[in-house]
Amino acid sequence: MKERAKKAEIAFVALVAALSAALCLVPTGFSSPYAPGTSLSAIARITEVDNSMIRRIGPVKDGEQQLEVEIRSGKFAGLSFPSSNNLVGKMEIDKFFVPGDRVFVVMDLAEGGEKVGYVNVIDHFRIDVIAVLALAFFALLVALGGWTGLKSVLSFAFAGLLIFKFLMPAMLKGANPVWLSLLVVTILQASVIFLISGFTRRAVTAFAGAMCGVAATAALAELATKLLSIHGAVRPYTETLLYTGYGHLDLTGLFVAGVFIASSGAVNDLAMDIAAAMNEVRDKKPDIRRTELVASGLTVARQVVGTMTNTLLLAYSGGYMALIMTFIAQGVPLANVLNMVLVSAELAHTLVGSLGLVLVAPLTAAAGGLILVDERKRALEPEPEALP
Repeated sequence: MKERAKKAEIAFVALVAALSAALCLVPTGFSSPYAPGTSLSAIARITEVDNSMIRRIGPVKDGEQQLEVEIRSGKFAGLSFPSSNNLVGKMEIDKFFVPGDRVFVVMDLAEGGEKVGYVNVIDHFRIDVIAVLALAFFALLVALGGWTGLKSVLSFAFAGLLIFKFLMPAMLKGANPVWLSLLVVTILQASVIFLISGFTRRAVTAFAGAMCGVAATAALAELATKLLSIHGAVRPYTETLLYTGYGHLDLTGLFVAGVFIASSGAVNDLAMDIAAAMNEVRDKKPDIRRTELVASGLTVARQVVGTMTNTLLLAYSGGYMALIMTFIAQGVPLANVLNMVLVSAELAHTLVGSLGLVLVAPLTAAAGGLILVDERKRALEPEPEALP
């Protein structure tokens, strides 16, 4: 039996790895704005900066930086070109360069790609640091977790690829964001849980509880969005999509999908904690009754659900601290703040995610009682003799 389970686990790991490789090769279906052969990206270094056309108003800068850029990679390495950097006075999107900065550039090519027409400085070059952080994360996972850590790396990569290569392109093409996101979350929950725990009753319990929690969160998000009259344009850059040729998008559906996608990781974690604890109790006491096991699961749930909801609150609140601080600094009354759509949307995001997390606890405990305990087997076992 163990040998067969091991083979099934290896086969599932191979399947997820193959799907991940396939997703790497599959194009998103959306092409670059640059025609083939008319542009080339490279790493460059800022050698000179002229800030004479920059105006400063407090911490904000606007105007135009004149730059001298030295290409450091590719066929034009070693050549220098002039460029410019326009600042519009919005710190969240403006870039400000100083001599010595490494930058990512896109060169507009001319004469069949043999000459550089203009160098567009996109932003500071950050890919190498991101790659180092990712490799350190993966290496630490494998070093500490061994085979399980390697499967965690695979599930992490698969999740990122599925979202970037399948979910987002499909939504841009007009797929229903809520139903498609539910499908993707189901696939991700299955891949994470069964990769880590194998095809066991514990894994099935965790998957059932997690999916019940995700479904409940999706339903609550849909209801809260309607009751609070929240439109989907509350997220950064959402409205920009409408003005770039994607007016068909269901922005409210995107908001709802974002709520349960964001909480699905915590839901997965809580469901696995409860399922693992119930499985351990069942292993220590094989003759435990279903109601007793469910009660044990609820006891565990009460201990962990409080910390998990705090985890969600802290994770979400970090994203809108500046927004709340702005209102506090201006002395805006609390009632006014709570009725603003931006604040209401964030509160709905936090509270609905927390509600779904609380609901997953009893749902997982109930699923564990049904899956982990075989009452038919217990019925066939002889009752223990009474003590004299």
